Amino acid sequence: MSGWRSREVRAFGYALRGVAEAVRGERHMRFHLAAAVIVASFACWLQVDARDWLWLIAAIGSVWTAELFNTAVERVVDLASPEHHPLAKAAKDIASGAVLVAAVFSAIIGFFVLGPPLWERCFG
Repeated sequence: MSGWRSREVRAFGYALRGVAEAVRGERHMRFHLAAAVIVASFACWLQVDARDWLWLIAAIGSVWTAELFNTAVERVVDLASPEHHPLAKAAKDIASGAVLVAAVFSAIIGFFVLGPPLWERCFG
């Protein structure tokens, strides 16, 4: 049993190191971190309810997940194909497209969740 826990703890540590590596090495990841902090700050200030927090957390999580996968794809493609290749470019562009889709849907969620209470607070 203790061997299993030790492996699980190590695996969790590797995962955290992967997230940290992405934040350190990718400016887009830092942008998404800053955006998440701003969204969370607005949600706190506007005192959104628990249901709306779930939407925001899901949106933030989807963008982070997409960006982490995008970073992994880019690094693997760079390793496997250091020279320019149309398939390597397509793989990187498709992974980047996934981040764009997640970010657009997250922005829409943010607009619907934060827009009305922000409008009410500022103009109501």
